[in-house]
Amino acid sequence: MSLFHLFVLAVVQGITEFLPISSSGHLILLPMALDMPDQGLALDVAVHVGTLAAVMIFFRREIARLVAGARDLAGGRVRTADARLFVLLAIATVPVVLAGLVFKLTGLADAMRSIAVIGWTMILFGLLLYWADQRGATTRRLDDWSLRDAMVMGLLQALALVPGTSRSGITITASRFLGFDRGEGARISMLMSVPTIIASGLLLGIETVGEANWETLRYGAIGAALAFVSAYAALAVMMRLLRSVSFTPYVIYRVVLGLILLGIAYF
Repeated sequence: MSLFHLFVLAVVQGITEFLPISSSGHLILLPMALDMPDQGLALDVAVHVGTLAAVMIFFRREIARLVAGARDLAGGRVRTADARLFVLLAIATVPVVLAGLVFKLTGLADAMRSIAVIGWTMILFGLLLYWADQRGATTRRLDDWSLRDAMVMGLLQALALVPGTSRSGITITASRFLGFDRGEGARISMLMSVPTIIASGLLLGIETVGEANWETLRYGAIGAALAFVSAYAALAVMMRLLRSVSFTPYVIYRVVLGLILLGIAYF
């Protein structure tokens, strides 16, 4: 893989990982559009590490709360706010981990990597996001997150395994239906991404054991750095814009891209 292809891959992964426009869909389309070779599992792990570092640093205060919550639970203090947040996040992660294993073992993950599937999911889940964003209340915040909320958002997060759905998009959609403020809904969605990315990275990492060499490590380090910078920048821009702008620009992007993909698939 050339440095140009590495740059494009890492930057696209970083930008799309947290915006509600589907990173998996873009990464499937990218090699088709640019005639790029498959990046390989090792590079997938590297860019996952980069985006994970970005979200953990950007939301470092919330991550510190999760660490404190784990410490509280280990010490038998199960009723603290931080322990509650840790438990709810763990509960919200279970469905996507189980669904991911099913998709992997049954081959569904590969079966749905088509332009038509991505086109339909881009449009349908984009319109669902628009509906939720326009109708949802804006009164609830992170500390209002309940067991029911975690279960609903966790179950819907599993749908993001279908390319084009968008993990952040579907969880933000759920948060708006549940009455969370745009910024707070995005914050919860980003926190939910941390254990999900860790689980995905570990699974990919297990598959790449024994493949590492100096060239792979060099490309991986570059990819991780580029993914980190682009992901951090995307998070900063999105969270700032949400103070005054709705999710409509992302919806328009999804619908336009979806229509183009359906045109390619069927005509």
